[in-house]
Amino acid sequence: MLVVALLVGSVGCGSSRAASDHTRIVVFAAASLQKAFTILGQEFERTHPGTEVVTSFGGSDSLATQILQGAPADVFASADEAVMDRVAGAHRVDHPVVFAANQLEIAVSPGNPKHIATLGDLTRAGIRLALCAPTVPCGAAAKKVFTAAGLQPHPVTLESNVTAVLTKVELGEVDAGLVYHTDVLAAAGKVQGIPFAGSAATTNRYEIGAIVPNDHLDVAREFIEFVLDHRKVLVDAGFQEP
Repeated sequence: MLVVALLVGSVGCGSSRAASDHTRIVVFAAASLQKAFTILGQEFERTHPGTEVVTSFGGSDSLATQILQGAPADVFASADEAVMDRVAGAHRVDHPVVFAANQLEIAVSPGNPKHIATLGDLTRAGIRLALCAPTVPCGAAAKKVFTAAGLQPHPVTLESNVTAVLTKVELGEVDAGLVYHTDVLAAAGKVQGIPFAGSAATTNRYEIGAIVPNDHLDVAREFIEFVLDHRKVLVDAGFQEP
């Protein structure tokens, strides 16, 4: 009986050690990073046995608010430096670094049935336009470019993240939307992208950093280094080098 008890105890200890070898990190990332970070997360898991990467995508501003309110996250990747500054100002992020850049592009239905060619065309009467809310990076960038061009848009909807704007265009609920170049590529033919004059002024610099305090700070930092070392995945998704 003593031998059985010792064996049971040994099995129990082994299970406990195995469980402790498993590390789970939660990555909060801007919606425009979904394709690239899904690939990076899967590759990180493959090359780091025992590590699970859980990704949560959304508007950078909303994700930052969740972090500041105590949401459990280990890594934050923002589509905007100003949003990251909010988190850094609260001493909740460890040395954020710029890792990619992106810029706006007009998205329309394939074939461009409304013959939209310029930013000014988005202000034409009868054009149903979707924009991101000005509180999120894609909306702030849109406001900046319209202001610089001396144009006043009249969007029929303001969305909480760029993916929602893209979906409106894909479903034909709007005639056009301002999204990132990477979103047009990710749509894989469901929308048509139209570059416009002045789009360079909308370039957003993406930052990534480990959230603190953090029980998995070493692994979070490893993931960030992995992202920095595998920028080809980001370039293939349409992002620019910072």
